[in-house]
Amino acid sequence: MNNVLGDKSIPDDTGVAIEYRIPNTSKRIDMVLTGEDGNRTKTAVIVELKQWSEASETTMDGIVRTFLGGCIREVGHPSYQAWSYAALLEDFNEAVREEPVRLQPCAYLHNCTSGKAMRSDIYKEHISKAPIFLKEDAAKLAQFISEHVKYGDNGDAMYVIQSGKIRPSKNLSEMLVSLLQGNKEFLMIDDQKIVYEKALELTKQKNGTKEVLIVEGGPGTGKSVVAINLLVELTRCSKVVQYVTKNAAPRAVYEAKLTGTMAKSRISNLFKGSGAYIETAPNSFDVLVVDEAHRLNAKSGLFRNKGENQIKEIIESSHLSVFFIDENQRVTLQDIGSKPEILQWAKDAGATVTELELASQFRCNGSDGYLAWVDNTLQIRETANTTLEGVDYQLEVCESASELREKIFTLNKERNSARMVAGYCWDWISKKNGQGMDITFPDEDFAAKWNLSEDGSLWILKPETVNEVGCIHTCQGLELDYVGVIIGKDFVVRNGKALTNPDERSSMDNSIKGHKKMRREDPERAATVTDEIIKNTYRTLMTRGQRGCFIYCVDKETLAHFKNATGKVE
Repeated sequence: MNNVLGDKSIPDDTGVAIEYRIPNTSKRIDMVLTGEDGNRTKTAVIVELKQWSEASETTMDGIVRTFLGGCIREVGHPSYQAWSYAALLEDFNEAVREEPVRLQPCAYLHNCTSGKAMRSDIYKEHISKAPIFLKEDAAKLAQFISEHVKYGDNGDAMYVIQSGKIRPSKNLSEMLVSLLQGNKEFLMIDDQKIVYEKALELTKQKNGTKEVLIVEGGPGTGKSVVAINLLVELTRCSKVVQYVTKNAAPRAVYEAKLTGTMAKSRISNLFKGSGAYIETAPNSFDVLVVDEAHRLNAKSGLFRNKGENQIKEIIESSHLSVFFIDENQRVTLQDIGSKPEILQWAKDAGATVTELELASQFRCNGSDGYLAWVDNTLQIRETANTTLEGVDYQLEVCESASELREKIFTLNKERNSARMVAGYCWDWISKKNGQGMDITFPDEDFAAKWNLSEDGSLWILKPETVNEVGCIHTCQGLELDYVGVIIGKDFVVRNGKALTNPDERSSMDNSIKGHKKMRREDPERAATVTDEIIKNTYRTLMTRGQRGCFIYCVDKETLAHFKNATGKVE
């Protein structure tokens, strides 16, 4: 940037801030240049700097591919990143709005000489908000800066930004409320409303102590419905609040369902991953609403080497932490989100704990009987529901994967709400070879791909993805009308006993990464934990459908087991 800032058109007394950390986030703005524009309005130019020499486009909104951290990764487009930082400041920094400080984002790729992919039409909207400059554009960038910073201010605008009170804007809260109104998908009933009102009551506590609310609920009890309603209402009440999940899929899908579009929006800043609070100052947030809390990890980061414990970090970062949890949905070795774990960290933080339960079942046609049948059939727990007799839910066992696929294809024509899912027992070949097929049964005329990376976390919403197969990582926390489940050889039944085998999982499946080492050190514990994970995986997959579930088992004896369990065998 020295060659840019040295340009004579840029005032010598321009304010310069490097690596400015946005309050209440782990995000850092590479560079902020401040001054006044031609109308003497305080102005801050936000510059996102990238060292990339090249990148390739994707079909995902605001996402590109580039070499980072030793391999090709999907990351945010620099223009989108810069704009999102500006939007974050405008929506949450009171001083930026009231002073006001005009924000102008841009991106500078000082090593990149080819911008064809970066400037693809798919990113047109983001680039219009935050122009992108390449290596040869240094003079153009200097001109751009000088147009917005006509007069220097020795950093006065930066001081205003740093001093600003953190509070959601009226425009943001009104937008959220309007999105929720009339959206039947987020209507609360029965005990959902009780949990919601209790959470709101806890935000009004004035005793200065931290509050932790633990809400237990099985599949389909409306945990996410309550979570989204809390996000909207608390923002409307000028509370600083975020919706948190480990998996990206629930965040992306619920944002899309609220906005009615799959494009990035201003409310994207309200949806965060569970590793976002490593460097957050204590009590930065009024409320953190944690959905799928059973999926929380100890360590964060790509290599799980950052932070101490996500539960601890969330509790420390907020006055009220709301944890929605179902301990029977722990599906990886890294999942530590259990009630005892939350209680321990709450105790260590001196927090007051409130415990509630969502008991009413609204998925699976509201049938607790079906859930009990699933648990009994997978041999998670013994229940009285040994068959589906008297259970108002469509469960069918298919003779082939092709039969399952055809049923899902047909049902998807109703509302684009039927998908195939499977245990992670097949390698993801198509990730590197777009022509390759991942799950194949040649004798059954069946070949399918895992859900493509191009579809991102929105795989479950895109109509054209009905021919793809999802896994636990792309559907947990979400629901469909109908789900088709392919059960691999990691779960088989022999002589009436359910057996699990982690070695039948794909080597690409990180959910049980480390189980072989655990097996060497503590074989009994390894067997118990992996058995729980595999059974919980299929329990979660089999409870994604509101109206029906179709099952195909690769193993024939296991297929017979499920048939017998329905009580409909002729």
